[in-house]
Amino acid sequence: MSDIDNAQVQQSAEELLGEAEPWEAWETRLVGWSIGIAVVGLVILGWLINTFLLH
Repeated sequence: MSDIDNAQVQQSAEELLGEAEPWEAWETRLVGWSIGIAVVGLVILGWLINTFLLH
């Protein structure tokens, strides 16, 4: 592809995507809770594996 083709592809992609929407407060809380629950789940799973499979 030539430089002109690359520029056209990049410009059309920018036009399609536009600006990113700002996150709502509830979305931020949802991500925080999801990460927290995942970390707690990993700790519990690690403890279960250590207790029942490695001993």
